[in-house]
Order: sequence, then structure tokens, then C-alpha cells
Amino acid sequence: MSILTHRIAEPLLEFGHGQQMEAPKDGLFLFGPLEGPDGRSQVRLGVIGTESGVGLSRRWLERISLHIPGKVDAKGKPVLWAPAWPGFEACFGIALPTRGMVELALKSGDIDHCIKKNNRADAVRSTVLLFADAIRAHIRAEERRPDVWLVVVPDVVYRYGRPQVAPPPRDERTPSDITSFKDAKRFFQMGGDLFPDTVRDAETYLFSSNFHHQLKAELLQDGVVLQLILESTLVDRNLNITNDRRRGLQDEATVAWNFCTTLYFKMDAKPWALAHVRPGVCYVGLVFKNDDTPAATGEACCAAQMFLNSGDGLVFRGALGPWYSDERKEYHLSRSAAANLMTSVVEGYKLKHGKPPNQLFIHGRHRFSHDEWDGFCSAVPTETQLVGVRIKQLDDVRLFRPSASTPVLRGTALTVGDWSGYLWARGFVPRLAGYQGFETPKPLTVDVTHGEGDIVEVLGDILALTKVNYNACDFASALPVTLKFADRVGEILMASPHTVTAPPLPFRHYI
Repeated sequence: MSILTHRIAEPLLEFGHGQQMEAPKDGLFLFGPLEGPDGRSQVRLGVIGTESGVGLSRRWLERISLHIPGKVDAKGKPVLWAPAWPGFEACFGIALPTRGMVELALKSGDIDHCIKKNNRADAVRSTVLLFADAIRAHIRAEERRPDVWLVVVPDVVYRYGRPQVAPPPRDERTPSDITSFKDAKRFFQMGGDLFPDTVRDAETYLFSSNFHHQLKAELLQDGVVLQLILESTLVDRNLNITNDRRRGLQDEATVAWNFCTTLYFKMDAKPWALAHVRPGVCYVGLVFKNDDTPAATGEACCAAQMFLNSGDGLVFRGALGPWYSDERKEYHLSRSAAANLMTSVVEGYKLKHGKPPNQLFIHGRHRFSHDEWDGFCSAVPTETQLVGVRIKQLDDVRLFRPSASTPVLRGTALTVGDWSGYLWARGFVPRLAGYQGFETPKPLTVDVTHGEGDIVEVLGDILALTKVNYNACDFASALPVTLKFADRVGEILMASPHTVTAPPLPFRHYI
């Protein structure tokens, strides 16, 4: 078995005017985005929050329309990975209004009353419906729809709108009159009830206790694209406000880069794409999530994220089923479930391109079973090359620990035979003159488990897929996009029973 080292060149990104650069911020600043938002001259933005939150959004939109200085080190020198923000129109070539075309102000007292209920499931569900119902009411009444809804989340919702958090102080709690989780579980096990109120109470527990996930899942069927941001993130940094969370925020220019890149992508516009890609290649990330609701019967949900070489993507939800194996300690689909899921993926690709992909890589954290792989193969046309790849983060880095004077370079790879390798997707980046991390860089372990795939080519693809994370404007992520948001997408798909019937939607609805 041969062991070889490789240096995979930093993948280039394509921007406006066909220009190519390594770093997203460099390319956007110098050449602008790859594609515009279909001739629109300005962003169509909706805003929802408290009256204070809406006011903060106006000041923030005005702020990011202008230049924001970058970060400097202790000696006053510019930090290469945190450059100045040039302003939205200067960066993307499209105007950003200083207020939303729609502004919906919710009463802060109503939000407090809901989120501080003494039942977490009822608290989050009630708060989600405050926001979702207001957006839906606008959609029903008005023909003009925003491209993106900016949800300015009060910090009290962030504090209590997550599972496994401490409840509000006793003297601040508001009563909830819904049935208990134990009674709801009994209700589902017994097969229902004649009383509508009991049904409604029990169904509250079918929704996630995470406000962010549940709100996104709630509005998937309405085709609403959301961008959530906390009120405290929008507070002017120049104000002398004592707030523990604000001390941990990124510098303002970096927040602007990340916020605006995500906003532009969610407008169905493309900031950048990989410059050198093989035509007809499709990547699919597989994720499983357990059903932890009182209606659960030991089942899990499977989801597939399809990413194209152009940077586009779709999310597909598979069937619930007993996919977890206690014996193997892994998730595996049945042959029929695997075939149905892969059929949806191939049909989604054909709708965009008019023909099946030439190559289809399935990325997962586990080795696919024989039945699972047979199901995938049965749903893929014979002219499509199917390759299964297992990707995991290596936790034990003792064998690869570099000395302090020779940090490992991003893109360093080690192949072990023809089918396995290690890839450092994080490490020293010459363009940034540093390593953006605090721990020893951990390599990814990559195995071609099924099909025929050149391991070095597979490693190069994975490195490239760390650069199409449109949820931020970082140089690269530690994981390929096929797995980067796997858990988040799975959590959103499991956050509401309504997602069972939600159609496949572009990735911008989930990030």
C-alpha cells in the first residue's frame, strides 16, 4: 500500500467579468459578483421585529450601504482576513434601501408574554406564530412580495427560544394551559382524541423548541426566504452599552461582509462560483435526524442536499423510517427508500439541466450498506457514474501534529492506497498570511467506499466545496458544503411536521 503526500492547489473562484481569485472578499471588492439578481435595481427587503428592532434595522441598512473600516491588529496594521467593507452597492452593484419595502412591527409585550411561558414547547410555538402569521397576513393582502424577510430577533427570544435552556425567572413566567409532554405522548400512543383542543395541544410538541429552526420550517411551504439577526448584533458599536454578548461579536466590517453576502445569495443571485469544475458533476450530502417528538416510534428522517458545480442546490426530504442500526451504530436506508430519495435527486438535476449528471458523488459520514447502495444505483441512469464517499473529521491529530515553526498548509493531503486519504481543509493560508484557528488543524479522513473515483480528484473536489459557503464570506470552511450544513438542514426539516409535504426547495431557504 503506497502512502503519498500531495499539495492540492487552492481552488479559484469566478466573479464578475470572468475574473478569478482565491478569496471571496478580494473577488467581490475588485470585480463584483458573478451574477446579478435578474435585472432588479435594488433589494426588495421585508423587515419584521419589535418597533425597536425595526428601528435598528434601518440604522443597520444605512450603515452597510457605506464604507466600514476593517480590523487592525495591536500595531495598527490591517488584518488581511478582516478587510474593510466597501458598501453594499459598491460591492454588488445593486442599491440597498435604508428601510424595508415592508416593515411589520410586533409588540414587545406580546413577544415577552409568549416566549416566557412556563412550557417551552408552547413558548416557542406561540412566538413563532406571532412572526409567521404576520408575514402570511401581508402575503395574503399584498401582491408585491419581498425577496427576503429580515427577522430582527429580540435577544429575549434568543435567550429562551432554544431547547435545554434555563427557564425565565419565576416572577417573569407567564402561564401555559396546554397539556404536558407526558400526556401528549400518551395521546399519540393511544391513537388520538375526540376533542380538538387536546389534538392541538398534543401537536404543539411535534414542533422543534428552537425558534430559528421552527420559524424557517414553518414558512417553507409559503416559499418565504428568511434572514434572522439578533437585535444586539445591530446595535451601534460606538454606543457605550454593557452587554455580555456584544463583547464576543465579530468586528463590524466582518459582520457586514457575512450579512450582505448571505442576503445577496438569498435574493437568488450568485456572489461567486467555482472557477474550474468538470461539467455535469453533482454532489449529494446525506444526513439523518432522529424524531424526538412524543409521536416518535424509533424513526429517523433522511435528507439529501444536492449541490451543483454552479453553486446552486436543492434540499430533498426522504421518508421517516427505522434507519438506525443498534448493531452497526450507524444509519442506513432501505433499498426502496434509497431509490426513492435518489430518484428525487436525479429528477431535480434533470429539471435544471435537461439531462442526468455525468458524475454523482454521494457524501456521507457512514459507509453505505449493500441494500442502500443498490437502491442508489437502481435510481441512477446507466450513463451516470456513481461514487460513494465517506468523510469524517479526525479527532486524534497526534500523528499529524506539526511543529510550531512549520504550520500545515491548507490543501495538504496524504493518500493511503487508491481509495483513502487525509485532507487538511484548514491550515496556513498564504493569501491571509496566517491560520484562522486556535487549535492544531485537524484533517478530514476521506474514503471512496463505492464506485470508481480517483482519490486525489475526490480530495480536490472536497477542498473546492469548502469555498461555496454563501452563509458567510470566509476564505473557506473546515468542511465541504455537502456536510457543513447537514445538521442544520436536518434540524429544520425535523422542526415542523409540515415539512413532510414541503416541495424540494433551493438551499437559500435553509441557510
